[in-house]
Amino acid sequence: MMKKIIIKLFILIIQLTLFLQYGCNRGDTPSDTPTTGTLTISVDQTFKPLIDSEISTFGSIYNYAKVKVQYKSETEVFNDLLNDSIKVIIASRDLNPDEIKQFQKWEIVPRVTKIAIDAIALIGSKDLKDTVFTVEEIKSLLEGEDILPSLRKTKIVFDENNSSTINYIIKKTGVNKFSSNCYALNSNKAVLDYISEGSNCIGIIGVNWISDKDDSTVQNYLKKIKVLDISSDKNSEALKPYQAYIALKTYPLTREVYIISKEAYNGLGTGFSAFVASERGQRIVLKFGLVPATMPIRLVEIINEDINN
Repeated sequence: MMKKIIIKLFILIIQLTLFLQYGCNRGDTPSDTPTTGTLTISVDQTFKPLIDSEISTFGSIYNYAKVKVQYKSETEVFNDLLNDSIKVIIASRDLNPDEIKQFQKWEIVPRVTKIAIDAIALIGSKDLKDTVFTVEEIKSLLEGEDILPSLRKTKIVFDENNSSTINYIIKKTGVNKFSSNCYALNSNKAVLDYISEGSNCIGIIGVNWISDKDDSTVQNYLKKIKVLDISSDKNSEALKPYQAYIALKTYPLTREVYIISKEAYNGLGTGFSAFVASERGQRIVLKFGLVPATMPIRLVEIINEDINN
């Protein structure tokens, strides 16, 4: 009798041990590390060229790591983070107070890493005659009020509703309403296609779509469009979104880019964030015309002087 009881207890202990081990492996032990596993991130579609390159390079270094990406509007990206469907996002703003409160409810400390300084570029069709604008004139253009006669029929296109691009322009210019000449398309690429093929039109895009000098597609677009000059006001110099002007913030339409993670352990999200912030990841940022956030850059001033004096 005692022998049967001992056998049953032994079997029960084995079953309990296997159950606990199985449960730990399934739920508590992370299936990824900083350099292995699978991760899905949600990214503001404005940064698609840059992030595609970062992911490709990261994957070529770490063969057992797979980063999948979903490109969406800014609003959708933050919804993914707050709805607990995504651990890591890339966006053009930090968490706001309400979002921070949600993290506090979760008892999670968010990991926020600034990875770049970005710029918004205004591009025009080849036939566009007015190519220099102040920030206030951009507002007038979007509202369709107090504009030059030559611009009254000019169409203005941007990527999509709720995008970071248009949210930034609204905040920067203080525009209250959009004129009937303003249209939302579905992506930055759609804006580029529209402007390069159209006439009397202006597009608003992220600068990384037109700044990779090694990309033949970018070079082809630049032959078909004009990059407009923007100034803070009438007393400021109008500038194109060149890297040096973005770094110095003399170009008026600049913003910062962040990786935001709610990963509570050192998994693949941590590894990918660290890579983008590393020297190699920041060199990719530099290549795409943005300003690296964690790597010092050198600006060289060239002074034109008459050597005969």
